[in-house]
Amino acid sequence: MSKTFALLMSICLYGAVWAGEWHVDTGNKDNLVKFTSETLKLEFHGTTQKIDGYVYWEGEEMFLGNSQLQMDVDLNSVETGIGKRDRDMRDRLATDKYPITTYKGAIVSAEKIDSAVTAYRVISRGSISIRGVERELEVPALITITDGVMNVEARFEVKLSDFNIEIPTLMFLKVNENIRLYVNFFLNEAAG
Repeated sequence: MSKTFALLMSICLYGAVWAGEWHVDTGNKDNLVKFTSETLKLEFHGTTQKIDGYVYWEGEEMFLGNSQLQMDVDLNSVETGIGKRDRDMRDRLATDKYPITTYKGAIVSAEKIDSAVTAYRVISRGSISIRGVERELEVPALITITDGVMNVEARFEVKLSDFNIEIPTLMFLKVNENIRLYVNFFLNEAAG
């Protein structure tokens, strides 16, 4: 009986030591998802703090062994500062039917950065779902861990036409179909 218990404990401890799981701190006021869109004469932004998700990996190497990550953004919470523009944006994104946009992927490369804190330049590869349409996407990011808190910061672009989203006009000018996205969010290590 004691050998069986010891074997089970060894398996549990091995799993705990050789894996990492972090969850988005949904209450962190510094979480930010920001999109930037522009016309020939005007640039505007939409922002939200409502992001959820996780980063997970197995194995000794941080991020690389059987890694998974997911980010979920509440599109109904994105605000541009102008109520009509917010309503038009939600209509085009069909947020009544698709309120969440999701990126699911895996970290395919991680390079440790020589710095005073634990820091990595990573590339994740996965798919993003917007308005019910999924597209493959590669996202470069910077991940730092300071005082037990993980921070993920990434910049990437999506093309509206890739997601069957009609290109809007603003003040009689067509909006650029390439939308720049910036995400900066914080995660805590999962307990247990």
